[in-house]
Amino acid sequence: MTDVIDSQRVTIFDTTLRDGEQAPGASMNLAEKLKVAAALELLRVDVIEAGFPAASPGDFESVQAIARKVRGISVCALARCTRADIERAWDALRDAERPRIHVFLATSPIHREHKLKLSRAEVVRRAVEAVGIARSHGNDVEFSAEDASRTEPDFLVEVVEQVIAAGATTVNIPDTVGYALPTEYGETIAMLKRTVRGIDRAVLSVHCHDDLGLAVANSLSAAQAGARQIECTVNGVGERAGNCSLEEVVMAMHTRAASLHLHSNVRTTQLHAASRTVSRATGFVVQRNKAIVGDNAFAHEAGIHQHGMLQHPSTYEIMRPEDVGFRNPGGLVLGKHSGRHSLRQRLEQLGYQLEEAELEAVFGHFKTLADRKKEIFDGDLETLIDGLKGGPGGRWELVSIQATSGTGSAPSAAVCLQQRGGRQMEDAAVGDGPVDAVFKSIERIAGVKVKLRNFQVRNMTPGEDAQGEVHIEVDHEGRSYRGRGISTDIVVASAHAFLEVVNRIAAVRPRSAMAADEEVRCGAV
Repeated sequence: MTDVIDSQRVTIFDTTLRDGEQAPGASMNLAEKLKVAAALELLRVDVIEAGFPAASPGDFESVQAIARKVRGISVCALARCTRADIERAWDALRDAERPRIHVFLATSPIHREHKLKLSRAEVVRRAVEAVGIARSHGNDVEFSAEDASRTEPDFLVEVVEQVIAAGATTVNIPDTVGYALPTEYGETIAMLKRTVRGIDRAVLSVHCHDDLGLAVANSLSAAQAGARQIECTVNGVGERAGNCSLEEVVMAMHTRAASLHLHSNVRTTQLHAASRTVSRATGFVVQRNKAIVGDNAFAHEAGIHQHGMLQHPSTYEIMRPEDVGFRNPGGLVLGKHSGRHSLRQRLEQLGYQLEEAELEAVFGHFKTLADRKKEIFDGDLETLIDGLKGGPGGRWELVSIQATSGTGSAPSAAVCLQQRGGRQMEDAAVGDGPVDAVFKSIERIAGVKVKLRNFQVRNMTPGEDAQGEVHIEVDHEGRSYRGRGISTDIVVASAHAFLEVVNRIAAVRPRSAMAADEEVRCGAV
């Protein structure tokens, strides 16, 4: 019976920290990556692809830190098919409990001709050589045939056979540009299962992008055809239209297990918490109608739907909110009379595991906030945790803001920032409004000039005393950056969001200079 169950289990390979971070504006610093890794550990994914160590010193540092911290889960690092990349990946992974080296090389005629300028034979030679080098460091080696879905079937068979013979234990068949259709993609996997000699010695994996909105459908089709690893990201974040959404593919298998005959080891009750963690780390807001984890995923407004729900939830819900980590609709659980035990219990339900000292710090801030707000919601608690963990960190910290506006005078703001471990600096400016004045002051203090692309405000919780959440997106020197700030004062929230952007820019500047080349930074499977 165990063998039957195991044959139906799909390995969940999370690449939020690697492919997900390649989404424009989604770059994370080390502290944020460690938060995401901790959330993935609680989620019980099977593999965490922690990054691309050869891309930059920052990527190397984050992979190394995650490899040292995460236990019970495989930690993977990406490398091109070069000895230098592979050795760099191994150096970052060597302290991992379960290290995996993931090498990739494009196989499609489009990539061979226009990017690599290599013959079929040379592609095979490089792939086999790279797998051999990776195997010299460990037994867990994955090879990805980049753009496999546009590769000639006979050549794909040859590549897969050769890398398995060389020692690859997982072979990934990526739909790199989201071109495949579910039926043809599933048939590709079935063809490989039928045709490739030695296919039973390796796990077939799939990595689907969402350019046509088919990433989840393609992944499920491939799994039904015999693939036993799905590569995905939390919230579907990733390059262009994103990647296969982890929460969607996992809950599809969970909800339709009787039809798909597939399952994963993911702890589904942690999906909502993981989604919020990734959203905070990347600055990408989860759309309200996002399947599984969006705010409206379990909302019912139409009268006939509400009537049906009152009669029996299954009339309009195919899964329970608590199955994916939604608890206490509306999130209202605490007030100023709540104690430490209630606070700890609610934080654990939200996916936070705090040490006693951390809980004590949060509890103090919680009591202060409870004196200003009648009701404390989940969004308020998440904000307190962000503050405790130090947010995204960076070169500058906000000390104070004074802003004025009105019909009779020009809006103005005075801002005081402090350099980490350094002196305080002040500036004042006038603007089209108090927020614009704050932004101008911060720009002058930090010496950074950006172009504002998007500015959004939304309430974190219900009520007149709700905290406001500000999301901004800016352009700086050809790159996109996002920031997020929360406060009961929208001007203060805006300042925090803008300062987060400034700190992200400051963190990226030295990394860009040290990156080997643009292909390293943008390498994709």
